[in-house]
Amino acid sequence: MNKVFSSPEEAVRDIKDGSSVIIGGPGTPTASPTSLIWALRDKGSKNLMIICNTVGFSPYAAIVLVENKQVNRLRAAFGGIARLPTATEEQIKAGLIDFELIPQGTLCERLRAGAAGIAGIYTPTGVGTVVEKGKEKKTFGDKEYLLETALTADYAFIPAHKADTMGNVVFRRSGHNFNPVFVTAAKTSIVEAEEVVEAGELEPDSIDVSGIYVDRVVKSTFDRHKAKDEWRPMLARALMLGAPIERGDKTGLSRELIALRASKELKPGDWVNLGIGIPTVVSLFLPEGVNLHAEIGILANGPPPKPEDDVDIDTWGASAEWLTVKPGTSFCSNLEAFAMARGGRVNTVILGAFQVSEKGDLANVWSPEMGAPGVGGAMDLVAGKARVIILMEHTTKDNKPRVLKECSYPLTGVRCVSLIITDLAVMEVTPQGLVLKETAPGWTAEEIQALTEPELLISPDLKEMEL
Repeated sequence: MNKVFSSPEEAVRDIKDGSSVIIGGPGTPTASPTSLIWALRDKGSKNLMIICNTVGFSPYAAIVLVENKQVNRLRAAFGGIARLPTATEEQIKAGLIDFELIPQGTLCERLRAGAAGIAGIYTPTGVGTVVEKGKEKKTFGDKEYLLETALTADYAFIPAHKADTMGNVVFRRSGHNFNPVFVTAAKTSIVEAEEVVEAGELEPDSIDVSGIYVDRVVKSTFDRHKAKDEWRPMLARALMLGAPIERGDKTGLSRELIALRASKELKPGDWVNLGIGIPTVVSLFLPEGVNLHAEIGILANGPPPKPEDDVDIDTWGASAEWLTVKPGTSFCSNLEAFAMARGGRVNTVILGAFQVSEKGDLANVWSPEMGAPGVGGAMDLVAGKARVIILMEHTTKDNKPRVLKECSYPLTGVRCVSLIITDLAVMEVTPQGLVLKETAPGWTAEEIQALTEPELLISPDLKEMEL
């Protein structure tokens, strides 16, 4: 049995107009099945349904199919990305692409169910949010759950480290991500491997996916290391933190200091998930003994490499940031990582937000600057039992409050936030209301209240932040 095809073009030759295609990887330039994506672009099949985390925004990701007007349906965790306009957003907004927003963990579970012949699953993810529209809700115990139906596709494109001629697959480090689930859920799964070997050359207990799930294998013709060299400075710019917001002649904490203050909420033994933006910076200030959990499937990772250091192309986190390993680091799939979060294994989740309500409702899915929503894994992360801490600037750049009585943007989670740390204040969400616990240096409770919509309860132990 030899499942190896001579070229990416040969491997996609029978993909017709109207086909559904799962795209593996997170959508980043160095972890996409680029050879297969480019071959499908060149073939020109139209009216495709793409199922993925995100089509991305680089020429090495599935967005090239969108730009080529080959996609009319998209099922993904991201339709838009804050502060990064794309052709995907434009086409969704124009009604050219039918878009369904699916949280990352739910996406994995729906594809797992489809692969296993299960009709659907009940999940707490998304209850009370934009994704529950039109779905059955059921209460188990004292908690509501959504019915999510199974999902499958005609084809799947899966990037891999190695594959053998029988279709057995090995992923490497963060290269697991969505791929062990995605590869199982298509009628025809095509693996794009960096290295193709003969059957028997892979150690049997090192195989991540059995060849029973893989129909075609092709050797990648794409140079990931070239993409890495281009992506690294782009990523560094994307993760740069801006200057503090000026409010008259006063400023609050810098974003780095917000992250530093958040780190003081952590203790040895905690497992902590950090979101994109300011939360990512918390990793620079972790107390000894705190372990990081990333939904992409890296656990207890080391710090980011120094700018002058080389990076391991397969070691990165949920924000696509390069990371290092240390004694105790391990890797798993997104499916397992989200199970850890929903199942209560993660103690603390630290996220950014567009808005937070006094009741602890969270909105970080969409803002008016975005043409389409993007949720990533946030809905799954706040659906578990973890303490949720929000890091953000207290106001918009034009000094409109972001801490509100009620969120005006679509919700990510209902009454899920425990603590809010901004550039001006530390506030605790309680049944009685929002309690002001700490003020930024140089700011009074009265000044903070003037920039906060709900009435703040002043803690009898109110103090200035210690940094």
